[in-house]
Amino acid sequence: MHHSTPTLSRRQLLGACAGVAGLTLAGAGMAAPAQGKIRLAGWSKPISEITNLLVEPEKGFFKAQGVELAYLPGAGGGDAIRNMLSGQADVAFTDPGSFFMALDKGEKLVAIYDIYPQNVFNVVSLKSAGIHKPADLKGKKIGVYSLSSGTRQNLLVLLHQAGLKESDVTIVVTGLLNFAPLMQGQVDATAATDTGLAVGLRKGMGEVNVMQVREHLNISSDMFVVREDTLREKKDLLKAFLKGYRDSAAWMVANAEEAATLAGKYAIDGTQRDINLDVIRLRNASAQPVQAGKPLGSFDLAALQKGADAYRALGMVQKQIKVSDVVDTSLL
Repeated sequence: MHHSTPTLSRRQLLGACAGVAGLTLAGAGMAAPAQGKIRLAGWSKPISEITNLLVEPEKGFFKAQGVELAYLPGAGGGDAIRNMLSGQADVAFTDPGSFFMALDKGEKLVAIYDIYPQNVFNVVSLKSAGIHKPADLKGKKIGVYSLSSGTRQNLLVLLHQAGLKESDVTIVVTGLLNFAPLMQGQVDATAATDTGLAVGLRKGMGEVNVMQVREHLNISSDMFVVREDTLREKKDLLKAFLKGYRDSAAWMVANAEEAATLAGKYAIDGTQRDINLDVIRLRNASAQPVQAGKPLGSFDLAALQKGADAYRALGMVQKQIKVSDVVDTSLL
């Protein structure tokens, strides 16, 4: 068969292929200039709450901006930052606590987009444990997803509200969305998120008490963070990436039902559509800026500064962090 096309030289064939590749990169009918590739270090595996990222092969929100997206899974926000610092990724999807702790170590980092301005973290206990307020956690065993996850950082924020330190409790690593240790009595309480709790309740966890971190400190849950040098060298690419992300987030807010169906195809935990829908609705709510009417991705610098001060008071960071110096909103 290949003998019948002697007229096309290898170079012409390659050129034709490159042309096709260029088209697919730009997305159907949306010929954005090819900007390049962004490797995003996540805090999780490809789970349903990030369906807006996972549907990229089908929806092409990033492709429409000329951005080729690659997702690198992680186990906690600290993991996401480590994967970015090691050069495996360009952008980290991480929690403020992990961000502050990296800054404290002298890393040159900048936050460029507030993914979930609303705090989604909580501490869940069975009704029988009688844990109603942060002070009740003293001397208790408490589960966290991982030691480098927002569940641990936010648990410490909650303990701090009651004048407690990490050494006043016993922390147990239970893994992601895992309420089994709580139900089996291996821990007295578990630090989790709104989506984790929704899944646990759907799966018949029973009567629980929930303490919300946001009632004590509504510090953002997750942000996009980059190295200072990446920001300098790839400003236009990052701008295109954020535009793609914002479009994907807006799509999920407007189309929760469709997203819940697609999560069944793309998310590792997307097997139950009703749970997907719960999770996606919660994420859509947490993506809303704290100040009404602001666009997606907007920071609340006052709340973030309170958070930085709380982490310092906790002893989790030593330096005074001035958040206005480490947040760059110029790409939005």
